[in-house]
Amino acid sequence: MSARFRLLFIITGVVVAFDQITKLYVERNFLLHESVTVIENILDITSVRNQGAAFGILADSSIRRPFFITVSIAAALFILWYIHNLEEGHDFLKIPLSLIFAGALGNLIDRVRLGEVIDFIDVHWHQYHWPAFNVADSAISIGVTILLWCLWRIERKRHLARR
Repeated sequence: MSARFRLLFIITGVVVAFDQITKLYVERNFLLHESVTVIENILDITSVRNQGAAFGILADSSIRRPFFITVSIAAALFILWYIHNLEEGHDFLKIPLSLIFAGALGNLIDRVRLGEVIDFIDVHWHQYHWPAFNVADSAISIGVTILLWCLWRIERKRHLARR
């Protein structure tokens, strides 16, 4: 295993395994739309399926499955290329990129296997619900947040160095 990709493989293995195990548990132990309260008025485990992207975008489109599979593969290939070409001293970007890669792969597995994604984390405040999500979605969101923060820091340092 190339040292350049070691962290990517480790993070991806852990995230995808956890993602798929939790989805498999929900798939085998919950009826569709069945819900179990974890923290009253805050967190439930609710079995739902998402045929679209975030918030159900393109859920009713006939091209959704090939589109999302293609986008996931393209994103994964771009991340591999980006990690391969990282500038010296920017190895810290491997963590958020690996989280995004792992999340994309976790949801890609569902899209290929089922044609839709299993979501089950239902965060809400009483009757006000955030759209349900899963471990892969969490990895992508956390990875994007960290990546944006890192890129902002890099740009800030460049800007301060030019002064």
